[in-house]
Order: sequence, then C-alpha cells, then structure tokens
Amino acid sequence: MEHLWAPWRLAYVQEAGTAEGCVFCLESAGALGASSLVVHRSERTLVLLNKFPYSSGHLMVAPVRHTPSLGDLDPDEAAELHTLTVKAIDTLGSVYGPDGYNVGLNLGSAAGGSISAHLHQHVVPRWSGDTNFMPALADVKVLPEHLEATRARLTEGWA
Repeated sequence: MEHLWAPWRLAYVQEAGTAEGCVFCLESAGALGASSLVVHRSERTLVLLNKFPYSSGHLMVAPVRHTPSLGDLDPDEAAELHTLTVKAIDTLGSVYGPDGYNVGLNLGSAAGGSISAHLHQHVVPRWSGDTNFMPALADVKVLPEHLEATRARLTEGWA
C-alpha cells in the first residue's frame, strides 16, 4: 500500500476557521505578513490563493473594499475584478497549463459561500481526469504542491 505524506497538512487543517476577522480585509491591509497568500495587489482588487484549494493554483479575485454584493461594486471595481480574473486565467495557463477552468461566485452562504461577507470570485484550474477517488472515498483532496510553492510560481508568472 502506498501512503500519501503531507506533513505540513495537519497544521493547515487545524488552523481552518480559527482566523479572526475577514481574511480578504486582512490580506488587503497586509496584516498576514509571511503567511500571506497574495499573488497580486492592485488599487481596487486583490488576487490570492485559496487556503483550502480545490486544486493546485486555485485563485480568488476580490475587491479590496469589504462588500458582500456584486451589485455594490462601482464600475471601476467591477472592471478590475473582471480584468484580473482574465489575468488569473492567463497566468494559470502559462504556469500550470490546465485543460480548463471553473470560474464563479458563491453569493451567500446558501450558495456555498464560506466567506460570504466579502465578495470574491474563484478561479479553479482543471485537468482532464482530475477527479479521483480520494474525495469520494476518503473525503480528502490530494494537492501535489505546497501553497508557498504555488504562490511563488504564480507571483513570478503574474509578472
């Protein structure tokens, strides 16, 4: 029997849900320091890794301003959200070469939003055949790359 070994994962999972405050606001303010998952910051928008990703490279694009509603974005924020979502797809394409993407918003907790108070769009790279037995049988997702390495690759690729 083969074993999947990810010694960093225990601390990562134990930390889930323990953060105080809005992670997007904390990241926007630069308050997370060395544990930041930001790939790119602009005046109105932030691009960061999902701390609990569906796949390696799973990015989120969020306005800097704390708002839960897509309709509350001003035209400049909405344009930048779209522009950086396109840039995220381009960057993931050049760095990881996925076969496709899931891009979307979970608006409200009933729609699956775990941080529904701060609007954010998910950009999830997908590969043909990337659905494996682990989520179905063991409620586990296997990520082949540590988040710090993913952030470094995507930050370099963003430029």
